[in-house]
Amino acid sequence: MKTVFKHKKIAVGFLIICAFAVVSCTKDNKESTIKVGILHSLTGTMAISEIPLRNAELLAIQEENARGGILGRQIEVIEEDGESAPQVFAYKMQKLLEEDKVSTVFGCWTSASRKAVKPVVEKDYGLLWYPLQYEGMEASPNIMYTGASPNQQVVPAIDYCMENIGKRLFLLGSDYIFPRTANKIINAQLKTYDTQNVGEEYVPLGHTDFSDIIDEIAKIKPDVVINTLNGDSNLAFFHQLAQKGYTTDDFIVLSFSISEQEIQEIGPSNVEGHLTAWNYYQTTKNKKNDEFVREYKAEFGEDKVTGDPIASAHLAVHLWAAACRKAGSFDVEAVRIAAKGLDYDSGEGPVTIDGGNQHLYKTVRIGKINSQGLIDEIWATPEPVKPDPYLSSYYWALGLLDN
Repeated sequence: MKTVFKHKKIAVGFLIICAFAVVSCTKDNKESTIKVGILHSLTGTMAISEIPLRNAELLAIQEENARGGILGRQIEVIEEDGESAPQVFAYKMQKLLEEDKVSTVFGCWTSASRKAVKPVVEKDYGLLWYPLQYEGMEASPNIMYTGASPNQQVVPAIDYCMENIGKRLFLLGSDYIFPRTANKIINAQLKTYDTQNVGEEYVPLGHTDFSDIIDEIAKIKPDVVINTLNGDSNLAFFHQLAQKGYTTDDFIVLSFSISEQEIQEIGPSNVEGHLTAWNYYQTTKNKKNDEFVREYKAEFGEDKVTGDPIASAHLAVHLWAAACRKAGSFDVEAVRIAAKGLDYDSGEGPVTIDGGNQHLYKTVRIGKINSQGLIDEIWATPEPVKPDPYLSSYYWALGLLDN
């Protein structure tokens, strides 16, 4: 009996050891990765613009994993399709945060999609890295804004037009938050030049018939058309503009939401000579950008191009990784605190996360589209500009939100 009892004790001990081993292995496996979400439109009218952003984020994640991951963990991606619909973005954000338990999310393009996910990410205290230039008037503790605020795109672009092209501006945009608010800012700014817009039109996202609007523009003869169309509406607008025979000799179009990627889809010959306002171009000259362009083309094809939103999306992943390493944690609050004042050398040049509003110091650039479909810089600020999402440093913007 004593022998049997001894054998039983050995058996029980062995089972306990095995149980601990299983738990240990499960724990080690679980802690070998860290989950992040990617939430972009892979279908619908915005897919043309958002798929390249998703590709850039995947490339940056691949680069971080090749370096050994972050804090000893490889990055695991959970990807969702926002379907170009704000309500879908909100639902998918909730899934990523509450079901998939991702540590952070990279995504969105339109301000409508960002506004839709904002209450979700704030309620669940997640962290969204938003890569687009936008209309400002926002600063959420749960969003890192890696695109331009209005004083880093809209305001300097209008100043450039006033000083170098002309004061007769026609405003054309998609009918949602960014174009409406951007044009509200522009109309307030124009008063400082003792002028006002000569026309203002909005069309639904996905709109494709611009014949009447183009005829109206041609009749008014503005110096510049300020273009805040988004998605595949830009293809239709510029194709129809070219079909009607209008060129930069008639009027210049300055766009806020078409980069090299959209130009390839539109066709360089249809947009050659027109202008854009961004913080980055594929042609931006620095060693970091040379590396980024080379790696992007190696991964996705020599015929592929980079562009401001693409570079901003790629940058967002590396900024998150740098903040996690600085914090020694993936915890949202720890990462937020570590990100304050964080400097990073990127393809667009040096950037710094402003600790007060979680936007980036960025260089502003005006560019002209060339015959190859790339954009040549024709003007830039001498140094990165401090982000001012509420335009609090501009006297003419006082009370803008109240009007």
